[in-house]
Amino acid sequence: MSNILFVALGGSVGAVLRYLISILMLQVFGSGFPFGTLVVNILGSFLMGVVYAFGQVSEVSPEIKAFIGVGMLGALTTFSTFSNESLLLMQEGYLVKAILNVVVNVGVCIFVVFLGQQLVFSRY
Repeated sequence: MSNILFVALGGSVGAVLRYLISILMLQVFGSGFPFGTLVVNILGSFLMGVVYAFGQVSEVSPEIKAFIGVGMLGALTTFSTFSNESLLLMQEGYLVKAILNVVVNVGVCIFVVFLGQQLVFSRY
């Protein structure tokens, strides 16, 4: 039961971070491209790489994994939103933006998972 509480708490943190980052990106870049989703996906992917790598090189408690890995990062990253935004861009006739959104989100996020892991592995 305690892991459920940690997931819920982490989810609260991740959801608030997602909201704040999305608002900031709208203020900075406007609504012409879903930069908020891109930024939270990149950040979440990087942090997932860090959390995964720490779990490999040290003892990470199940509570911490539940809080960060499942709760916070689960609420922060937005794959369903990313998918919907990509489809909407296609349906609105912005095929190049849709393809760019998919390629950048997937390519950069895989790369920053690798960077997060390497950051930790290079220290241990």
